[in-house]
Amino acid sequence: MQTRKKYILLAFLASWLLLFFFGGDQLRRFAFFSGRKAEAQRNWPRWTDQSLLRSFADPQDLHSHEDPSLPSPRERRAAWLSIYKNSRCRMETCFDFSRCQKHGFKVFTYPRERDQPLSESYSKILSSVERSRYYTANPQEACLFILSIDTLDRDHLSSQYVHNVDEKIRGFPLWNGGRNHLIFNLYSGTWPNYTEDLGFDIGQAILAKASFYTESFRPGFDISIPLFSKEHPQRGGEKGWLHQDSIPPKKKYLLVFKGKRYLTGIGSGTRNALHHIHNGKDIISLTTCKHGKDWEKHKDTRCDKDNVDYEKFDYQELLHNSTFCIVPRGRRLGSFRFLEALQAACIPVLLSDGWELPFAEAIDWGKAAVVGNERLLLQIPSIVRCIHPERVLAFQQQTQFLWDAYFSSVDKIVHTTLEIIKDRLFPHRSRSRCLWNMLPGGLLALPDFSTHLGDFPFYYLQHGSRPSKKFTAFIRAVSPVGSPSQSILRLIQAVSGSQYCAQILVLWSCEKPPPPSGKWPQTTMPLTIIQGRGKLSERFLPSAAIQTDAVLSLDEHISLSTSEVDFAFMVWHSFPERLVGFLTHSHFWDPEHKRWGYTAKWTNELSIVLTTAAFYHKYYHSLFTEYLPLGLRELVDGLATCEDILMNVLVAAVTKLPPIKVTQQKQLKETVPQQVKSIAGVAGGRNSFQQQDCLNQLANWFGSMPLVSSQLRLDPVLFKDQVSVLRKKYPRLER
Repeated sequence: MQTRKKYILLAFLASWLLLFFFGGDQLRRFAFFSGRKAEAQRNWPRWTDQSLLRSFADPQDLHSHEDPSLPSPRERRAAWLSIYKNSRCRMETCFDFSRCQKHGFKVFTYPRERDQPLSESYSKILSSVERSRYYTANPQEACLFILSIDTLDRDHLSSQYVHNVDEKIRGFPLWNGGRNHLIFNLYSGTWPNYTEDLGFDIGQAILAKASFYTESFRPGFDISIPLFSKEHPQRGGEKGWLHQDSIPPKKKYLLVFKGKRYLTGIGSGTRNALHHIHNGKDIISLTTCKHGKDWEKHKDTRCDKDNVDYEKFDYQELLHNSTFCIVPRGRRLGSFRFLEALQAACIPVLLSDGWELPFAEAIDWGKAAVVGNERLLLQIPSIVRCIHPERVLAFQQQTQFLWDAYFSSVDKIVHTTLEIIKDRLFPHRSRSRCLWNMLPGGLLALPDFSTHLGDFPFYYLQHGSRPSKKFTAFIRAVSPVGSPSQSILRLIQAVSGSQYCAQILVLWSCEKPPPPSGKWPQTTMPLTIIQGRGKLSERFLPSAAIQTDAVLSLDEHISLSTSEVDFAFMVWHSFPERLVGFLTHSHFWDPEHKRWGYTAKWTNELSIVLTTAAFYHKYYHSLFTEYLPLGLRELVDGLATCEDILMNVLVAAVTKLPPIKVTQQKQLKETVPQQVKSIAGVAGGRNSFQQQDCLNQLANWFGSMPLVSSQLRLDPVLFKDQVSVLRKKYPRLER
């Protein structure tokens, strides 16, 4: 027994000796383990390669994960709640839909006060609203109200800051706590944090704001708009910089940035890091701290070198010659360079975390921009290098479409804002994202006509469909006699002989009542007489009687054969988005008088097809009536043949393409100009002056000249060829 105890004691002592010799060091470390762990947490990270890291970033800066100038999420939330007391507003809770039921979507702008100055940008916004088809001068008809108080610049350090806005709006009888009101804003907050503070309570008003922070944005209620300068054009705007021969899509530089570097304050973190990706070859990232009054007080060791490098490159040249453009946040989330990059077809690479992108409710920015993360700046070069050239070209094309459709002018920005609100009010007639993100865009694809892509003339190719193989002849009769003229009787006989004619409509625009049905010729298709009011523009008014996609617009004095009608229709069927006709005129720029000129001479150039004999899609009737403001339609009624010019300008603005001229018989060339001269006024000194006046007024309204010139004429196969007429499909065209 004692021997057993002795062996146990020896084994125990041996175990302690082994533990002491082989594990003593671990026991000593264990005694101080908790203390060392805490110390390691306090001192992390311990940079063992500071000599390598110092040229890249200051280790002291790497200890901080947050920009110290940025308010914390809790602070941002508190500031937001103090401003947006109705933070849970939705269209269903903060908008009175009943105001829009009787008169539809009408917009009223408050009368402008004489002693209240307006900035240039806000004056443009109000003018855009008043130029839109939704404007009403009667507040009782209005569905939406817009203040005449300038709310664009709410930086209280700005000279354009308007004081006492709360007191002023509370005195408006229509304010009603902001209900059914729309407020525009470009700049909010001030130094140093640039919060969302507008300096007044917006109540239940919809806020259309630039640099919108996602945490402040009320989805389905507010609207994010782009930041634009006071020089941004009222209408029209400059064209994009991408040309048809811009192949290959990749340019001299892959990625560029040239702009200010903030030494302190909000936004400085992102811009201070941009120099890390500069390689001086295909990636150019230039910053300067030489801005502001006291920049020298805060300048760092990089400033002098950065300022020198900054002057070596021209900003416009970089935009023209770069594939991607970095668009970092400034003091606020948005910046002017966003629109500059879009226009230049320089694909925006966005580095502005938390920015609600402009019109993101409608626009798919994933097809036109690269949305980056400010914290992952160093990954941006490798990301853009991996984008396939085909996708790069698609990105560039989409930037040009978006620029031209929604951002090139103040008119388009404001009208897009209004259309988005209108779509919310009438969801059963709202545009799909496809309509917003495909040519010609949401502003020119009216949901009141249809919400189905296959019903629009410019979506047949994408939709894989074709228009119906029938047309409606729409003849305008202006004869002063009370019976049909011989010319209109011959025209009806020729048109009714076409295998593609489905119906004939006669717009009777005479003072005397139309003749009884017994005096009209018998046709195999329906012949309907519509009583007109004598206005030139009414030939383009939408009519429920038109049951086909194609419309053949005719004047009663035109002379056409059945073969001409058939061939012109088949040409239109291949180009349903265009005007296809016989008689053509052209426009030109008169450098001496610095205005647009109009000529009816027979030349190789053409840009206008007279609607006295032309095919087009019936959708253009709806676009003519609903898209164009009343003032333009009244202009048409007062000037000779201005309706021809306006329809051509409208179609060219939609398609960016010229009309198409087709073959016509020799007798048409000889007789029509004299007939049109007396009926439609295409010649003569007074009418010629009216046509030029009309053309220039339309160019002023559109902001540019949409008409596109062409030298194309389409003839049938074997036309005028020395072969047997039996081999020709339209032999009568050569007689």
